[in-house]
Formats: sequence, structure tokens, C-alpha cells
Amino acid sequence: MQASQLTYLSIGSNLGDRLLQLQEAVFHIKEEIGEVVAISPIYESAAWGFSGGDFYNACLAVRTILPPMDLLQGMLTIEKRLGRVRGEASGYTSRTVDLDILYFDNEIIRSDQLTVPHPKLQERLFVLRPLADIAPQYYHPVLGKDTRNLLQECKGEDMPRKIKSILYPSRVALFSSLQFMAIEGNIGAGKTTLAKKMAEDFNGKLVLERFAENPFLPKFYADRNRYAFPLEMSFLADRYQQFMDDTSQYDLFKNFMISDYDIYKSLIFARITLQQEEFELYRKIFGFMYQEVKKPRLYIYLYQTTERLLENIKKRGRAYEQGIGPEYLEKINRGYFDFLKSYPKQNYLTLDISEMDFVEAPQDYQTVVKAIQNFVISQNH
Repeated sequence: MQASQLTYLSIGSNLGDRLLQLQEAVFHIKEEIGEVVAISPIYESAAWGFSGGDFYNACLAVRTILPPMDLLQGMLTIEKRLGRVRGEASGYTSRTVDLDILYFDNEIIRSDQLTVPHPKLQERLFVLRPLADIAPQYYHPVLGKDTRNLLQECKGEDMPRKIKSILYPSRVALFSSLQFMAIEGNIGAGKTTLAKKMAEDFNGKLVLERFAENPFLPKFYADRNRYAFPLEMSFLADRYQQFMDDTSQYDLFKNFMISDYDIYKSLIFARITLQQEEFELYRKIFGFMYQEVKKPRLYIYLYQTTERLLENIKKRGRAYEQGIGPEYLEKINRGYFDFLKSYPKQNYLTLDISEMDFVEAPQDYQTVVKAIQNFVISQNH
């Protein structure tokens, strides 16, 4: 097996959503360059060497098996993918993302394509300040001084300002920061499928609703007035017990929890199915239980049109669901939207997936994951 080398990289952005650009760059570096073993805080500073918007900058320590020229080519590819356009004009310009190799182990490289250590490293406060956070005693193999000394000697007008936002070394780490996320949606929206795929891809503990085991569900679809109250009470009791069992303790081998429902859906469905007197009694019981259950840090609502929901329901072929009509599904959608109006905006995301198929189309799945990812990142501002 080829031995890995430690390389230090600088990343920066002053165009578009700077935080999202930097985070996307880190994810691509993790997936295409090597293991991200350390990330500095993010610093903001004025453009260096030209007039432009302020930059966000950070430094990474990465272990890679790529040789230096392959590393350079990989970084140029990532820049291009993230919208960087390198022109032939000389001088510095604004950019969506800027990736530089600072050190490659202790090697000294001089070629037409690559110079390592970076020739201007010692002149740049916006590089030295974040580098000092992750490699304070790393010695410059040419100048013979560590990062702290280079930072002290660097002459600059203003020291870069540390911001509160942070960068995550991987998508797994990003979703792990949530601890618990719930994916909700109407009947047939695809919430279980998405929860399963994300749990598998990002090492999440999967909490699934046990709706198929409810003996009242087929009876309810056959005679709603008679079985509405026992159905909703049965669902509530089961969801409460499951949430208390499954979310009260973490799985040591999983990074976070992801469920295909939130217990609050009990109140949404009960409001639709129950008579007013039954609902008032139900709401009191629900209130006592809801106080005790764990709340998700992120609530995702998958929206699909009624027509698409009916197609999905027919396709999956559950006999007891085939009698569901469009009016019932529309009431459920309205119930969820009414609930979300009272939910903190920083804790929920609504995704319209009516034109997507993340089962058959991998690109649709990636679009959904990226939308969730970017929402989480944006809340860290």
C-alpha cells in the first residue's frame, strides 16, 4: 500500500456564498484528494493584492497518497467544478474558490507548474493566521522558521478576523452535528426511502415508523368514523413508546439518528380524522406525551403534489391504501404546512420533490442531500 503524505492546503473564497463554497471545497478534497485530518477556523480579511470583496480563508491538513503534480491537478479540477475560471490575464481577481498547496511533507519543489513551499506563504497573514491554528510548530523547510515565528514577522495592515462559522471535514461529520433529524411527508412522499438511504450513506441510526403493524389501519380505511379514534390513540401510544425507546439513547456505533417521522404527526392526522370532541380529548393526552419525547434538531418536509402522491400510493400497492382520495391527502398537506408555520425557521426545511425520483435517479438523490447539507451549513452563519 502506498504511504500517505501530509500536505497543508489553503482555501479561500470571495464570490457567491463564501461559506458554502469553502465547505463544498472541503468535501471534494475529502472525496478526491485524501483524509482531512485538521481544519482551522475560518477568517475574514480584505482582498490581498487587488480590489475586491472580502475573503473567507481557512487552512487544512490532509493526508494523501497523490504525488505533488497529481495533487495540483486534483485541486485545479475541484476549483473548476466549483466555478473558478482561470483567465490568461495577469494579476489577482475575485474567485468562487481558491486552493493552494502550502507544504507537501518536507519536500522542496521547484518547477514551471508548482512551487512548494508556496512562494508567498510568509507574506500572507490570511494564510499564516489559520495555519498557526493547526500547525503552529511546523517548520518551513527553506526559511527554517515555524508558523508562529512567520506570523509574528509578517507585516500586514490588519489581522484577519475569526468568524463563528465552522467547516466540517466530511458530510458524515456535518450530519453528525445534528444529532437527530426527522424526515416527514405525506402518505407516499418517499420519507422512508430517503431516511434509509441517508442512514446508510452517513452512518445514521435509523428510526422507522411501525405503521404496518397497526391492526386498526386497514379497518380505518374501510370505516373511518368508527375506527378513527382507536387508530389515532394506537398510533400515538406506539409512536410515544418507540420514541422513548429508540431516541433516549444513542448508538455508539452510529453518528446520529434519522427517523422517517416525527411524533407531532400524530396531532396533524388526528385533527383531520377525529370529531371535535374526540380531538380535544386526544390533544390533552398528546400534550403530556409530547413534552417528554426528544425533538429533532432538523425537520425536513418532503412535499409532493397530490397527483404524484396518488401515483406513488398506487405503485407501492398496499391494499388498504388504495381507497385514499385526493381530498384526504390535501388536508394532510395543509395540516403539515400549518404546523410548520409555528416551527422555528432555522430548524425546518421544506423540499418540493414532485419532479424528482431519488430511487431511480442518483442525481436527484444527490440534489436532495445537497439541499439539506446547504441548509445546515447556512444555519451555522
